[in-house]
Amino acid sequence: MEIIHVSAECYPVAKAGGLGDVVGALPKYQCKAGDIAKVVMPMYRTKFLYDNEWSVEFKGNTNLGNWFFDYTVIKEKSNKLGFDIYLIDIHGLLDRQKIYGYDDDTDRFTAFQIAVIHWISNWEHRPDVIHCHDHHTALIPFMLKHCYDYQFLAGISTVLTIHNGQYQGWMGWDKSNYIPRWDLWKRGLLEWEGNINPLACGVKCADKVTTVSQSYMDELRMNANGLEKLFEYERGKCIGILNGIDHDVWNPETDTYLTDHYSVENVIEGKEINKLALCETFGVEPSKPLFVFIGRLVGEKAADILPESIKSAIDKTQGNASFLILGSGDSSVEWQLQSMKTNYAGVFNTVIGYDEKLSHKMYAGADFLLMPSRVEPCGLNQLYALRYGTIPMVRNTGGLKDTVLDMGNYQGFGICFNEASIHDIVYSVERAVSVYQDKTHIEWMRKYMMQIDHSWESTVDRYKQVYLSA
Repeated sequence: MEIIHVSAECYPVAKAGGLGDVVGALPKYQCKAGDIAKVVMPMYRTKFLYDNEWSVEFKGNTNLGNWFFDYTVIKEKSNKLGFDIYLIDIHGLLDRQKIYGYDDDTDRFTAFQIAVIHWISNWEHRPDVIHCHDHHTALIPFMLKHCYDYQFLAGISTVLTIHNGQYQGWMGWDKSNYIPRWDLWKRGLLEWEGNINPLACGVKCADKVTTVSQSYMDELRMNANGLEKLFEYERGKCIGILNGIDHDVWNPETDTYLTDHYSVENVIEGKEINKLALCETFGVEPSKPLFVFIGRLVGEKAADILPESIKSAIDKTQGNASFLILGSGDSSVEWQLQSMKTNYAGVFNTVIGYDEKLSHKMYAGADFLLMPSRVEPCGLNQLYALRYGTIPMVRNTGGLKDTVLDMGNYQGFGICFNEASIHDIVYSVERAVSVYQDKTHIEWMRKYMMQIDHSWESTVDRYKQVYLSA
């Protein structure tokens, strides 16, 4: 089976979040399972682009409304990712360093999708499945079925995976001419609440729709930023498939970023060595339980209540807890965290930005990972934490609810709470500080969680079944 993944992100080419991790891993494991999986994404000007060799695969010309543009498709030569990766370049739109955040993102990703379909229309064969990821590629199922120039491709099955349903790519009808000549009788497939809504269109037109956890699929019928009724109506073709993690990249036995390697057998000693190195680097006391937060400092992650929660937790535990934060986002949250360094020296530090190497060190050296997310479709951080023997502290939502069992339950290995609130976070820290004193319990939890299988091998077959049913 030949599967073409179309995405705005793919690690390590360009990544802004979990979408990049998924698209960078799933195709590799599909290829290992015997299928042919490929990834197509925009040609951002990233370090990966300049550090590798590429061949030109195709040059074409098409249009975005009244603007005709040339595009180029290049392919990485060595297959170093374990699958073929193709980049599409459109001068003036995709030749930029950042993935998102431009005023013309609508133009950029619509043109990208058109170029993808135009290129595939020139192939001598047809792929079996086009797998679209999030709203940046969600117009492709509509284009295949209802754009006159590409209807001969309608036999290709389409799957849409929703990594975050809050972002939908809304467009005004003044940009309807961007879409290649289409059947005007199908206007309703593009429309949702008066606008063109690419994500809604993808849900309507794709043969199958998946989300990155079953709980998140259930939640979308109640909270989907206006699309709740649509997900209820289309529930028959929707399925939740929990993300996996790349065990080649996230493996404490081989991770080159770590101070010391360890396995289930020596997790206590191995984590202690990594913790001492991490605490020395950031000036926090290693004898206390170390709590870390790794992620975007935005409302979805409940970052707005993070500073006050940490202050309250330190006060409530009488300074018997240390915190280390790695992230960027809301400038006011960044400022609050930075300003805490002086008053809470020795028990608190923060790094504003993102550092892949440091994130690995934090998973290995931390005792607890805090994820108080308001929205978490799947969450990968808690899966990385489990792999590294770090106890996840999570809010019961989305994929967090599907992957972490509270220690109060039989064979529970995490700490769960119900509300993204200062009270619930502080109470959870108190529970963590208490259990940290029970070394036997902590050792059992760490060894148990490290043996839970969240690899992509266990997930690939479920996607194969979705493709076959499509």
